Amino acid sequence: MTLSQNDRSIAGFTMTGHALVHWFETSIPIFLVVWLAELEVSVALLGIVVALGYAPFGIGALPGGILADRYGPKRLVLVCLVGMSLSFLVLAVAIVLDPATRIYAIAAGLILWGVAASVYHPAGLALISTGVEDRGTVFAWHGIAGNVGIALGPFVAATLLIFLEWPVVAALLAIPGLLAAAYGLRARFDSTAAVDDDVDVGPEAASLSDLVSSSRALFASAFALVFVIVTFEGLYYRGMLTYLPEILHGTPAIGDIEVFPALEAYDIDPGFYVYVGLLVVGMAGQYAGGKLTNRISPARGLTVLFGVFALLALAFVPVVNMGIGPIVLLCGVFGFFLFAIQPFYQEAVAVYTPPDGRGLSYGYTYLGEFGLGSASIAIGGFALGASVSSFFYLVAGFALAGALLSVGLLVGVDRLGLTMGGPAGANSDD
Repeated sequence: MTLSQNDRSIAGFTMTGHALVHWFETSIPIFLVVWLAELEVSVALLGIVVALGYAPFGIGALPGGILADRYGPKRLVLVCLVGMSLSFLVLAVAIVLDPATRIYAIAAGLILWGVAASVYHPAGLALISTGVEDRGTVFAWHGIAGNVGIALGPFVAATLLIFLEWPVVAALLAIPGLLAAAYGLRARFDSTAAVDDDVDVGPEAASLSDLVSSSRALFASAFALVFVIVTFEGLYYRGMLTYLPEILHGTPAIGDIEVFPALEAYDIDPGFYVYVGLLVVGMAGQYAGGKLTNRISPARGLTVLFGVFALLALAFVPVVNMGIGPIVLLCGVFGFFLFAIQPFYQEAVAVYTPPDGRGLSYGYTYLGEFGLGSASIAIGGFALGASVSSFFYLVAGFALAGALLSVGLLVGVDRLGLTMGGPAGANSDD
């Protein structure tokens, strides 16, 4: 199926936004290394400052979704792009401040980034769900763009920091966001092309009572189950991606590899390349998952992929003690499936929610994914402190819970007609 001009316009706009959200997000840990070396602050204090930036990224998804329904998703994405760029310019001006007070400018910039970035996912995905006819394909390309940003952000930041001071690098990283905002202002598309003419999905100023009633309606439907499923996916996703680099670093097969002498000065960890490699493989997973949503129901796809997640987590227990070949192979397979699931839960939200509440629906979705899902960082830390095996057993448990809930969604939809926002069996296997 060839994408229509409207679908291509929305795809280009949202792919740019998605790539840049993760471009900024993954460059922050690179700056963290420099700040620890240059600023006279403790690791604990700087950790709190960085956490203050990341926290709104998940927590702000819900209000971001509400704002997307009220003001329109395109406007919110543009605000996101401008806000993220300005936040890195705030980091850049820290150079003119006294060294003792630079931490405050850094904190302000990171908090601004978290607030601005938080609105992207509910707004961007709402735009795709209501404006794109071939949702599966565009969800796939949208996810691939996110992986490109995830991979490029730290590479570009680290490379520039070899030659330039960090405030200059922060300013340079802001330029693509400003260019994308200028491009977005000129983009033309119909954001409601994929919904029926008699359905009102235009921006509206909802009252608090409307918000409460809409939320009650969502959680009285199949979306309540989708929300919990996405939360368990977030627990698995955040836990694995947070601690896998540390686990890889500690494996004899990778830890004993000697890097090129020219790179030793920059403390390059070979495990970093394996980690980035699985993110790159994830692009193929995003595309495959997106295309499969046109053939397989979201509930069925989620059930199968959560089962694969559990098996992969358990496979890491023996494999981390094997040679470099098995580790790289398993990481590649893991990267493929980890990102293949994202189009399925995004499609599930589109299928089981009404079009006029997509921003709110995706707001709750990413509150579960990035907000509640981040709890696995704390829980996983305790498990990893006990043993590496304990950590993988924990995340396998998250995957099994997600699989069981997905079976519940599959049974509820196929046998009971449990749905909202679309006909039962929409996007089915038939």
